[in-house]
Amino acid sequence: MRLRISFLLLTVASAMLNAQTVADGQQLFKNLCSTCHGLDAHGGEHGPNISNLSGREDLAAIIKVGVSGKGMPAFGNSLNGGQIRSIIQYLRSLEPGEVKTTQVADVSVNVKPADLLATPIGANWVSYNGDYTGRRYSSLSEITPENVHALRAQWVFHSTSSNLLECTPVVVDGTMFVTAANDVFALDAKSGRRRWHYHRSITEGLIDDASSHHNRGVAVLGERLYIETDNAHLICLNVHNGTQIWDVPYATGNKNYGATSVPLIVKDKVLVGTSGGDDGVRGFVAAFDAATGKECWRFWTIPGPGEHGSESWPGDAYLRGGATTWMPGTYDPELNTIYWGTSNPAPDFDGAPRPGDDLYTDCVLALDPDTGKLKWHFQFTPHDLYDYDAVETPVLVDRDGRKLLVEANRNGFLYLLDRTDGRFFQAVPFVKKLNWASAIDKNGRPVRTGLQPSKEGTIVCPDMTGATNWFSPSYNPNTGLFYFIALDSCHNYFLEPQKFTEGREYYATGVKSVPDPTRQKILLAYDAATAALSWSYKLEGDGESWAGTMSTAGGLVFLGSDMEGFEAVDAKTGKPLWQFGTGQGIHASPMSYAVDGKQYVAIATGSDIFSFGLP
Repeated sequence: MRLRISFLLLTVASAMLNAQTVADGQQLFKNLCSTCHGLDAHGGEHGPNISNLSGREDLAAIIKVGVSGKGMPAFGNSLNGGQIRSIIQYLRSLEPGEVKTTQVADVSVNVKPADLLATPIGANWVSYNGDYTGRRYSSLSEITPENVHALRAQWVFHSTSSNLLECTPVVVDGTMFVTAANDVFALDAKSGRRRWHYHRSITEGLIDDASSHHNRGVAVLGERLYIETDNAHLICLNVHNGTQIWDVPYATGNKNYGATSVPLIVKDKVLVGTSGGDDGVRGFVAAFDAATGKECWRFWTIPGPGEHGSESWPGDAYLRGGATTWMPGTYDPELNTIYWGTSNPAPDFDGAPRPGDDLYTDCVLALDPDTGKLKWHFQFTPHDLYDYDAVETPVLVDRDGRKLLVEANRNGFLYLLDRTDGRFFQAVPFVKKLNWASAIDKNGRPVRTGLQPSKEGTIVCPDMTGATNWFSPSYNPNTGLFYFIALDSCHNYFLEPQKFTEGREYYATGVKSVPDPTRQKILLAYDAATAALSWSYKLEGDGESWAGTMSTAGGLVFLGSDMEGFEAVDAKTGKPLWQFGTGQGIHASPMSYAVDGKQYVAIATGSDIFSFGLP
């Protein structure tokens, strides 16, 4: 027993010593190396990525004597051996945790560009929203209002990697791909049996949303699969067996960066975004070559000094202005334009450090996918003080000869835009509790009421979580209706100015709930051409569901309920037709697919994937 206790004490002491060594190395690296190599060692303007070099036997010598002709100075006269070792230990702490693939069976999948262009989708659900339009509409029609009552769970897959899945499954030729934290699972879409599993350890030391390690799914092109990790790496896997092909860190220079989204494939490029809009980072959309992982372009969503919109970002405020891109965009191949939403500015509740409109926060951006050049932008909430991210899906709808972009925004208004040029058509409020603005003017700008966070607290509606949020809307071209989940709720907003500190959130205080016994989520159906309300369906519960919608050619809308369940309603009337209790909260959006001619509907709920079908 004495030996066991002594060993335990030695183990604890060793762990404490190692942690101190890493902390010492981090401080030395920050003081001496970060100017060239970035704070996270992933590279900067003057130096390469060195986060993966800690295993090199000559690294200590490189630090000591430098590299002649490469701009790497010698630190042998200023650092002793212990300090050099502590820097190497710090670099080792930055490397990813365990990465491995367990294969049960090979997967035969090959997604062609034409598969991604298909609209509407049928047996395959090839991307996060199903297709490029963001409509989440399935042409499958086996399940109808007349037979949906017979829908039954066909299989359940349980993941031990996360207790709150937010992914939408992707299904190609009978194989389903789902994510849980940094893990990817390939499943038999008919039975739920695992075919392979890619495991990557979660990243320690992240903050805010990234620290929850949520991941919303995969993208597939050819025989390769792509995911974003919690610490903003783009990973490329072999779709047949899950083995890793390459790993590219794409958000560097500020450790408050993270990622919670899913890549979007456009032509031969993989487009990614980042999280951290509440934490003082500079947002961007970046494109990488699908074959090599080489960066093709990057559009910074906070303009730098001298660029259009930079007047809102004095000094170096542009480096921490927010406008992150933490949900995937949509794409119009005919116009060759991607549409991507941006988050709130930072600090969230203090507008003093960021005067003016704060471009390009709370915007939908229209970008050229080949170059990353901005074609146009539309800002929903200029100078946002309420955390009204505009990352809600920009849905592409063709009606009455018009190419529309339809978005139910977190700020409480439903917008119709011309997606060819960003021209504003119309906006209507879709919640009753809305007091930050009285209307939207003819140019699409809000008529503000002057409410803003205060030291004493100010009640603002919608609340910080929004009148709607990232959970997916859908559109059915047969009914002409646009479906989404809304919430009527308010928060008490507080302000306390705050200086930016890396490793900490950058809200400049926060909010408190306003007690409301009537709080509940509502499924709304609006005519996408006129922005007129067609019907509404109130969900039972206390408004805590974060589930989205999916519509089908069978005449149904599927959604996650507010009572830990899955529901189907009539797409024309909103009449509830079927529900299934999963016993777990739903923070994901549904999808549909077919295998051997049979239609299935699937959704992530809690730590499980449920797949449903008719007998």
